[in-house]
Amino acid sequence: MASSADLPHVLVVDDDDRLRELLSKYLNENGFVVGSANNAADARAKLRGLSFDVIILDLMMPGESGLDFAEDLRRTSSVPILMLTAMSEPEDRITGLERGADDYLAKPFEPRELLLRIHNILKRTPIPKETPSDISLGNAVFRADRAELEIDGKRVHLTDIEAALLTALASHPGEVLSREVLIDLTGASGGGRAVDVQVTRLRRKIEDDPRLPRYLQTVRGQGYVLRPD
Repeated sequence: MASSADLPHVLVVDDDDRLRELLSKYLNENGFVVGSANNAADARAKLRGLSFDVIILDLMMPGESGLDFAEDLRRTSSVPILMLTAMSEPEDRITGLERGADDYLAKPFEPRELLLRIHNILKRTPIPKETPSDISLGNAVFRADRAELEIDGKRVHLTDIEAALLTALASHPGEVLSREVLIDLTGASGGGRAVDVQVTRLRRKIEDDPRLPRYLQTVRGQGYVLRPD
């Protein structure tokens, strides 16, 4: 079974709480790691901390519309965008594509069609994922391409969640990742407390003194940061 770090990452951006939750659940059940945002500002915050393979974007949102967000995002990012909207006229679809969408799906839609369109987007616009090199943590080495931890040359067992968490942090060395961002990236259940528990377990494996961590540090009020050698 693939770890969550190997699965495609999808960001669902929609102000409809019920639809956002249903989409997140459906995509999780069908082999995706899912992050969610209820508006454009929330989506930008997610994108600052994580890399996504595709964005599912509602066109009509309060404040900044999906069209405006897509057009602005295209100035700095090529991440594929699948736009969802109740506006299904040909002119609306053309406008969406002109403003930065890669595909366009009218509401209401069949979930299986959504899934097919996402897979087609990923096939025709593959996004190469940067794999960090081996991460040195004192006498421990995290081999990110294989999600394996070695201490003094001996492999140490990591659970899938531990491996996903360490991969996420190793992909952003020196950057603070919030608990929410780490939950989205790893698929960890149980909220922020679950992340804290996994961090504690990782520290026991990589730190000389887990109570005074040198590598996996807490930034009070913000989250966690990995500071390799």
